[in-house]
Amino acid sequence: MLPALWAVFLAARGVPPLPLVGVIVLGTLATSAAGCVVNDLWDRDIDPQVQRTRDRPLASRALSVKVGIVVALVALGCAFGLSLYLNQLSFWLCVAAVPVIIFYPSAKRFFPVPQLVMAIAWGFGVLISWSAVSDRLETATWLLWGATLLWALGFDTIYAMSDREDDRRIGVNSSALFFGNYAPVAIGIFFAGTVLLLGWLGWLMQLHLGFWITLALATCAWIWQYIRLRDRSLPNPAYAQMFRQNVWIGFILLVGMILGNLV
Repeated sequence: MLPALWAVFLAARGVPPLPLVGVIVLGTLATSAAGCVVNDLWDRDIDPQVQRTRDRPLASRALSVKVGIVVALVALGCAFGLSLYLNQLSFWLCVAAVPVIIFYPSAKRFFPVPQLVMAIAWGFGVLISWSAVSDRLETATWLLWGATLLWALGFDTIYAMSDREDDRRIGVNSSALFFGNYAPVAIGIFFAGTVLLLGWLGWLMQLHLGFWITLALATCAWIWQYIRLRDRSLPNPAYAQMFRQNVWIGFILLVGMILGNLV
């Protein structure tokens, strides 16, 4: 939802139509729900072997595969119905996103950096929402898309760091395993790239002081996370904590994007 809201408020210069905001919020909730269920369907035999995921409904067999498929179809049906509100470009971008969402969970079986596929799925939220406002994709759109891609790569690699031992034992891929001891450095580079692209976007769109203040706050938060990640004795729960902190960082940036257009 967050990058989608970033896009809709930036494309509309801080004042998007409220019905469109409602469609974006509901659409991202439905799509996220479908994505989570599809992920758990793909991983129903892997999740029981991972401490963090063994209690998920499909992994623990609290719910059947049939129920999972029905829930996924209902969520996708809701997302499809909402997508009909959008213009033609946005609608077809929604269609293009579906294969990425469905096949992302399988990427860990054959692609060395599956978090990149997840980040691309997230990036569709930017493209769909921006084009829903302006009916086109422009330079600013791609800057926000790139920033979203790098941000997602950064926080999802943090998340993957908590599962490194389990993933290595099971034999699945993750960006945390791919970068190995250099994972904190890679995350730092991803976050630095996010800041640079958001800064370029702010300059291009001539955003006001509110945006720059929140970007400075986000930068400080990411620097602090990078410093913590360099501690090799960091307990596993700390990775999930930092992952969740990025939700608040995203909301702070959203406020800045709104204020940067209005104040």
